[in-house]
Amino acid sequence: MKILIALDATPHSERIVAEAVNRPWPSGSAFVLLHVVDPYRFVKAPISLQRVKTAALLELEKLKKILSDAGWKTETDVILGHPASGICKRAASWNADLVMLGSHDPNVVTRLLLGSTAHSVLRRASCTVEIVRPAEEGKRSPGAGRKILVATDGSGYSVTALRAVAKRPWPTGSEVKVLSIPDPIVRTTMFPYFELKEVEFLNATSLEEAKKAVDAGAKILSKMGVKVSTGTPFPQDSPAKEIVKESQQWGADLIFIGSHGRRGLNRLTMGSVSEHVAFHAHCSVEVTRTRKIGWKKS
Repeated sequence: MKILIALDATPHSERIVAEAVNRPWPSGSAFVLLHVVDPYRFVKAPISLQRVKTAALLELEKLKKILSDAGWKTETDVILGHPASGICKRAASWNADLVMLGSHDPNVVTRLLLGSTAHSVLRRASCTVEIVRPAEEGKRSPGAGRKILVATDGSGYSVTALRAVAKRPWPTGSEVKVLSIPDPIVRTTMFPYFELKEVEFLNATSLEEAKKAVDAGAKILSKMGVKVSTGTPFPQDSPAKEIVKESQQWGADLIFIGSHGRRGLNRLTMGSVSEHVAFHAHCSVEVTRTRKIGWKKS
């Protein structure tokens, strides 16, 4: 497995690397630690740009030692460019399976007008992206079992997320919960053409579909050797908010959710379920995609 870890120049970087080194990865996995320097800020100070690059490389080398000492093949790279574009291009050229990066959770206005680096990478990367929220120091030992929640709607995108979980060598004592949120119909003045019996039938059908989705997910995970449970809670809010709430109540350490891989204008406007979960969950969230070899950003 090829994992690219995008890092900035903050103390948070060391926590992201520490989280990665404490994760279970398939044998033979390799890492690239990447820092992207935006040259626009140094147009009038090229000497300062070189100093920044040198300092970034030195910092990455320190962080590289954490992974190298754990036995993982690790490279470092500092490139020039727009951070989000640089991360996506480097991930594509290396054929990365996963990009890991932190989120500074900018305020709503900033996120809507400009979009953070994490938002842009999540939307534009050609591979799986994880928004990393490391556990509080001392809260979880490196070899402890993990609680992994997988959200599914029964689609092929969800199957990709389930298979991603199934391929990882999770520690003994780990648990996986497969969650599917029914899509309810509520009889209100907005939809007066639905009779009460029709609403009940549609909701029962939606619940049945959710149960089929979690049962299919549990079957994919059945050979992992970990405890697998399922849930189909009837939502009191939107599916995305319900997933976040359920993950927090269950105490999930990591959420896996499929991406519908939107492109174009729609991608740049309304947020998806996976996007909402990625930026509102209390824990790390991995938004899975099937890697597209040779992908290029137009």
